[in-house]
Amino acid sequence: MSLAGTTQAFDGIENGSAAKMQPRWRRRLRRRLFPYVLLAPSLLFLGLFTYLPVVRVVVESLHDRPHGTGAAMVSFVGFGNYSKVLADPAFRQAALNNLVYALGTLIPTLVLALAFALAVQRSNRFSAVLRTVFFLPSLVPLVAAASLFFFIFLPGVGLLDYYLAKIGITGPNWLGDSDIALWSVIGLTVWKNAGYYMLFYIAGLQNIPHDTIEAALIDGANAWQRLRYVILPALLPTTSFVVVIALINLLTSVDHVIVLTRGGPSNATNLLLYYIFQSAHENFEIGKAAAATLLSVAVLLAISLASMRIMGRGAQP
Repeated sequence: MSLAGTTQAFDGIENGSAAKMQPRWRRRLRRRLFPYVLLAPSLLFLGLFTYLPVVRVVVESLHDRPHGTGAAMVSFVGFGNYSKVLADPAFRQAALNNLVYALGTLIPTLVLALAFALAVQRSNRFSAVLRTVFFLPSLVPLVAAASLFFFIFLPGVGLLDYYLAKIGITGPNWLGDSDIALWSVIGLTVWKNAGYYMLFYIAGLQNIPHDTIEAALIDGANAWQRLRYVILPALLPTTSFVVVIALINLLTSVDHVIVLTRGGPSNATNLLLYYIFQSAHENFEIGKAAAATLLSVAVLLAISLASMRIMGRGAQP
């Protein structure tokens, strides 16, 4: 074979190898890009409706725009809105109300949810009926539940005062007394949420190894000792998760306050989210409302991270 023929043969082999490698490279590239193509619509909507509003709130918290003025009157104030929020007595009152509301709601709700879960953890017909009864309030919309409790709390003619009068007790003004109104709202929230959190505790109880409980029985532990030293430590990750979910729900739910009290009387039931609503839509202080929103989210994020850390420790063997 001549030298020219040999060169042509080698060129043909190299071209063939390149032709084979190119489809492999393209297939590999398509395989890597295909998941991102599928995720592109979700990422687009996530960016438009989640991250973009967050960025907008951050920007608005650093600026001030008087009501009725255009974009040209927007001025950069830095952390001035945060200073105004922290110096506002109404914000401090709303934060205190939210703290009392969170503690007053969270503790009895978790206790009731755990008690319900312990009562219905066995699978039988009676437990199935009880689960339905306990879970039913969580299916009622919050506005409908607030409307129902509004008629229950009516002074003198409401359902609660009616039955109290049967035993000779005169009920107070449940929604008009500043010392009682917040606790009335707490009662509504506990009634509505206990059955929902019961489901998480039922799932947590089913994950506890039966050998552990049987070992406690063999060692002579009574029901209270089994609950304290076996069940509650095993349910620590579940409790941490429920606390995070409950706190998010408490900070993002304000419909019942609007229906029942509208923050009154004397700001006794004014919660943080309703304060933000008033600042933005009634007082037209957008920057102040944005700053209050970020402060609330920062506190919620810190509590959530602490609960997640506790959850991670409880999940470790």
